[in-house]
Amino acid sequence: GYIHCHASFIFFSLNKSMDCCYCDQNNVDDSLDKSLIGATNTTADQSYTTISPLNSHFMALSCRDTLRLIFQSLTVADLARASCVSRIWNSAATEDDLVVAAFTARWRIKVLVGRPVSGAFWRDNGIWKFAISHRISRGDSVTSLAVKYSVQVMDIKRLNNMMSDHGIYSRDRLLIPISNPRILENTICYIEVDKYAKREVAVLYLEGGPKREEQPLSSSGTNHMSNLSEHGKRRLIDSLRRSMQVDDGTALYYLAIAEGDPRSALSEFSADLTWERQAGLN
Repeated sequence: GYIHCHASFIFFSLNKSMDCCYCDQNNVDDSLDKSLIGATNTTADQSYTTISPLNSHFMALSCRDTLRLIFQSLTVADLARASCVSRIWNSAATEDDLVVAAFTARWRIKVLVGRPVSGAFWRDNGIWKFAISHRISRGDSVTSLAVKYSVQVMDIKRLNNMMSDHGIYSRDRLLIPISNPRILENTICYIEVDKYAKREVAVLYLEGGPKREEQPLSSSGTNHMSNLSEHGKRRLIDSLRRSMQVDDGTALYYLAIAEGDPRSALSEFSADLTWERQAGLN
């Protein structure tokens, strides 16, 4: 299908942008007048003319500058449709500045920093494409963060690819879903791939900007396990993960604080479970 625009808007766009087209304006005006007169005589019973890239009466729709002017008012979804019409429409509709402007316009974002790894990132600018970065501090829990940011516990777990609440201990930050879209207005967002969540999102930092990621494992735990082969490490982590019924990151965390001793790791995990039950957190 074609991008349906009001005829009045396109005629306005043509008048504004015709000076910047790489065309001979006088010749174009003459051809347009002749074509329109002919079209009026042959279709006198019609109240309007359908505009499309295949309609030879509107050669200016193949002018790149005209297309840019029109495409500036399109949404992300409409730009995607426009890019499928023809080669010249595709080249205009996929320009970085147009795509970024359409992506940020809906939420009134001031600046979007970075470029996505995959072009599929631009296909949708729903609120789920954005998240708040929360740096984990002592005493934080998934439940307390859900209350603080007015979101659901399951939404935090789903966004961060967490199987249990214990996954918080193996990370230095959590991505928090955005419940109020107005928080994005006039802000700076950073396109990032979160290594734990395994997803690409536009991240909002409420305090400062992105920091260099820290290693979640202690150096002692890493050195103790250095004698094991990669296959041996994988088997050990898988065994702990099944015993604890947690994700890989949580199992790796307890193995690190136990300096590579699986029995000590299980003891630490059991102690944390007992404390959480007594404190009423789980």
